[in-house]
Amino acid sequence: MEEEKRNQSSETPTFELGKLWLAVKKKKMLYLKVCGLTFVVVWLLALGYPDYYKCQVTLVPESSSGNGSMGSLLSLASSFGVNIGNGGSKDADAITPMLYPDLMKSTDFVASLFDIKVKRDSDRQAMTYYEYLRDHQKQPMWAEGLRAFFGLFSSGDKEKKKMEPLDLFRLTPEQKGVIWMITQNVVCLVDKKSEVISISVKDQDPVVAALVADSVRSKLQASLTEYRTSKARHDLAYIQRLHKEAKQSYERSCDIYADYVDSNHDVVLESVRQRQTRLENEMQLRYNNYNALSAQLLAALAKVQEKTPAFTILERATVPMIKAGPNRKMAIFLFTFLAFIIVTVWIMYKEGLFKPLFKGFN
Repeated sequence: MEEEKRNQSSETPTFELGKLWLAVKKKKMLYLKVCGLTFVVVWLLALGYPDYYKCQVTLVPESSSGNGSMGSLLSLASSFGVNIGNGGSKDADAITPMLYPDLMKSTDFVASLFDIKVKRDSDRQAMTYYEYLRDHQKQPMWAEGLRAFFGLFSSGDKEKKKMEPLDLFRLTPEQKGVIWMITQNVVCLVDKKSEVISISVKDQDPVVAALVADSVRSKLQASLTEYRTSKARHDLAYIQRLHKEAKQSYERSCDIYADYVDSNHDVVLESVRQRQTRLENEMQLRYNNYNALSAQLLAALAKVQEKTPAFTILERATVPMIKAGPNRKMAIFLFTFLAFIIVTVWIMYKEGLFKPLFKGFN
């Protein structure tokens, strides 16, 4: 039994660290060359990437069911016998906070950011966000070098500065490129539990990052307000038109009644009294219609207020003072360590140190 165990242990593949250490010492110049070259190349490449900053805005949508600002409107509407519900807590909203990131990635929303006015500290006048991304973005050193090299052989018109008319159905390659840049720079995240919305904007200029972050927050709130109040505002406009017509009709009826009464003040004929009664009844009917529409108008105004989403800003946009990247030290360390691992594996292969490990598979 003991002999069988010794035989099994002798046949078990082993890996000798001593041989690996000797091989590493023998190839130390190879390590210095490869790791040193990797360090220099990655360092130069990392220096070529421009610095960028990040600005983050956090906000949370408030529930509209407990909106105390509507109390006076609701009570006033109920005094006219109009019931507009219990605050809309049962109404379903198609765009929930979980869909906000998808909404911000849509072409319609991204294209709405083209006209944001931005201005760096070094600029004399403001420009649009589209022009800034198109004309004022720093590229890596090698990209700038290649552009300058190929620019020597191109004779195209470089003075084209105006943005072509925006057609969301058929975007130009330049517009698609700017949209792609915005989707990379503007990121929206939503916490599933707390529904806290985080809007992060990355840019090469800290002031532009803060300006765009605040503008994106404002446009997101405006888009959601327009969406959630669209039907209520449509109903409000319709009731406002009816209310205006009813008011004009009632005022005309009052004028006709007053003129008729003044003209026949001393007349006691029965036909005159019947005509006066008929005009008075018609005036009362139009007043009742005007009064009912006034109550409906008040209810429609309350409905718009009810549907308007409210947001609490937890963190406002501020100009970042410290750059967010690129993390050149981490990149240099990772690639140099990767080069060390590759050289070690190559040495193990050349020295045959992998053979004992795969001996059992033969």
